[in-house]
Amino acid sequence: MFNYRKKINQLNASFGQIKTQEYFNFDLISSYFNSSKEENVFHTIPTNTCNDLDFHELFQFVDRTHSKIGQQFLYCSLRRFPTGESFTAKNEQVIELLQTDSELRLKVQNLLEKLNYEGAYHICSLFQDKHIERPKWFFIIQLLSILSFILIFFTPFSVQFFLIFLGVFITNSVIHYWNKKNVHQYLSSIPQLFKLIQTADDLYSINVFKSLGCNVKNEIAQLNPIKRKSIIFRIENASQGDLQAFWWAGIELFKITFLSEPRNLFRILTIIDSKRHEIERLYSFIGSIDMLLSVASLRSGLDSYCLPIINSDCSFNFSKVYHPLIVDCIPNNINLTNKSVLLTGSNMSGKTSFIRTVGLNIITGITLNTCFAAEATMPKTRLFSAIRITDDLMNDKSYYFEEVVTLSEMIHESQKDFKNLFLLDEIFKGTNTVERISGGKAVLSFLAKNGNTVFVSTHDIELTDMLSNDFDLYHFSESLADNNIIFDYELKNGKLEKRNAIRILEMSEYPKEIIDEANLIAKQLDENYQSY
Repeated sequence: MFNYRKKINQLNASFGQIKTQEYFNFDLISSYFNSSKEENVFHTIPTNTCNDLDFHELFQFVDRTHSKIGQQFLYCSLRRFPTGESFTAKNEQVIELLQTDSELRLKVQNLLEKLNYEGAYHICSLFQDKHIERPKWFFIIQLLSILSFILIFFTPFSVQFFLIFLGVFITNSVIHYWNKKNVHQYLSSIPQLFKLIQTADDLYSINVFKSLGCNVKNEIAQLNPIKRKSIIFRIENASQGDLQAFWWAGIELFKITFLSEPRNLFRILTIIDSKRHEIERLYSFIGSIDMLLSVASLRSGLDSYCLPIINSDCSFNFSKVYHPLIVDCIPNNINLTNKSVLLTGSNMSGKTSFIRTVGLNIITGITLNTCFAAEATMPKTRLFSAIRITDDLMNDKSYYFEEVVTLSEMIHESQKDFKNLFLLDEIFKGTNTVERISGGKAVLSFLAKNGNTVFVSTHDIELTDMLSNDFDLYHFSESLADNNIIFDYELKNGKLEKRNAIRILEMSEYPKEIIDEANLIAKQLDENYQSY
């Protein structure tokens, strides 16, 4: 009773809190996503965009799930924008109940914790991966099993029968231990499958979840035969404990004599193979409940959030939007109607962080119906980015070439009949000034066509005049006081009018000769640009 109370207290305290666990298993967390089919998917976030937006860190922040299934389901849901509604009114009702009804929430948390062991990560392989096939000589296993049964009766009456039985037993031992590798391949997944079936049954008994899984009872009934044939896995798992060696030696002798392990294994796999859809439905049923619980916990732990309005046009409106991973992040406002955004400002002023803020809020807004803002309006849009680009030295590709390839893919996507949001940081910074500005202007103008929206940062002030018809201009700025640089991280309308780069060099005690020459050249360049 004490341990139970302690666990309940821990579950209650964890609600609304970030997980303290270390995330070493992203290969396992993403395994369901990697092998699942793209059915009813509007958009899958590309891997490079995940890297640009620190997707793994975002996932760790929003992940408040209590089962490995829920964790995999949440990861997949964040990476894929659904064709239809992400969250229905029923989903929101469930979230509200989980937030307000602590008794219900604790019951659900406790049920989901049964699937919080690493083996549960492998359940998805049962309906996604190809199973090992029954060997062509499987009939020999069946014959040897029957022969062993017969010889046991005759062995006490004749030494010859005993010798035959001994020969069969040795043959069975070889087959039995050959099959061990097959059993161990499923030792993580199949025992967890039984917990999946039971947990789904328990969750379905809660009225509020019945509408989330209308065929759960029927699917459970179809999967029950697996339980009856699963004794080899229950025994194998238990044998790893501290029970008496003689007992397990006797069990092992029995399994060898009648070759029960290979016979039962391939029977179970045959059933599982024929019930892939039923297993996947139970998996999705549990995963969706755990994801809704995670969203309820996420919202309860936030000082500010909103449910976004998904519109049909190309307008973006964020009020007091902030980056959830930046401590004490300064919230900002932006309001766009069928226009793109050109951001200017010095390094470290907040341009790239704001672009990432928009990207992360698009992801959580569309997939979790939750934005880190006071108000949010956005279209159902696909999301692409080019923020972190590096040289590919292994394939002898420069930074500029890598950027050219990435932007070429965006140009291709921009011409499809979808709304797209393109997030760009310092376009073409890997080449010379003249071609960077001219090429950048042409590419940005092209990407902003066809109802697409572009958020781009730049140091090239020249672009602000060239793109003013299609882009709204915003900037971040800093102030200098007492030889200190002060960033306010507040988004401001218009283009950046003043520059502080040379002043910062002066504050850093660069030689006066350098400062004077830099100021002179800057003045000449400004005059040339104005005359142009």
